[in-house]
This record gives sequence, structure tokens and C-alpha cells, in this order.
Amino acid sequence: MLKHRGFPGRLPGTDFQFTIRRPNPKGVTPLTRRERRPDRKAPDRRADAAFMKALWECFGPEPFERGNLDAGRLSWLFGREVLPATDPFDPADYEAMLVIDERIARASFPEAFDG
Repeated sequence: MLKHRGFPGRLPGTDFQFTIRRPNPKGVTPLTRRERRPDRKAPDRRADAAFMKALWECFGPEPFERGNLDAGRLSWLFGREVLPATDPFDPADYEAMLVIDERIARASFPEAFDG
């Protein structure tokens, strides 16, 4: 499992995790598309925006390996802002390649691209 050096481990001041430390011994947690409802709590929305900002700053528009990125946090963006970069795509593979859909990401999280 690739460890993304320099990627934030969590949202500062919270328990919202962005990366994992070691592979899951029970098997890889698959990425699934999670629906973001309009009534989600503000801290959850801030965590999504901060995670999107970290992804953009680290990878930009280039494809990237899933590696040690947290499946739960990634699943909130998967299928919309973060898409599979290869076909076929295995959602339960640490080496799976992903890419940011910049147009959708900018529309969903404009604050992640400011500055």
C-alpha cells in the first residue's frame, strides 16, 4: 500500500480521518458512492471540503493511486468529484487509480480551489 507522504492524516482539530496507517488485515475496504444529503452537519461538509482541497493540492488533475487514503472519506466524493482512472476498476484495491473531475469538484467545493 502506497503511503502518500505529506498528505494530511486528518482534519486539524477533529477526528475526521483522511489517511490510514496500515492495510486492513481483514481485507481492503471497497470504495462505494455515498449520497451527500443537504442536511449533513456542517463539520461533515467542512471535512469533505478539506479532503477535496488536500487531494487537489497533492495530485491536481493527474491520476493518483488510492494507497493509504481513507475509504470512508474517499467514498463521500467517489463517483462524483473523484472518478476511476482506469477500466476495469477494482474498488477494493489499494493500487486502484483515481482522478479528480475538476469541473464537478470546483462546482461542489469552490472553497477548496480558492487561492
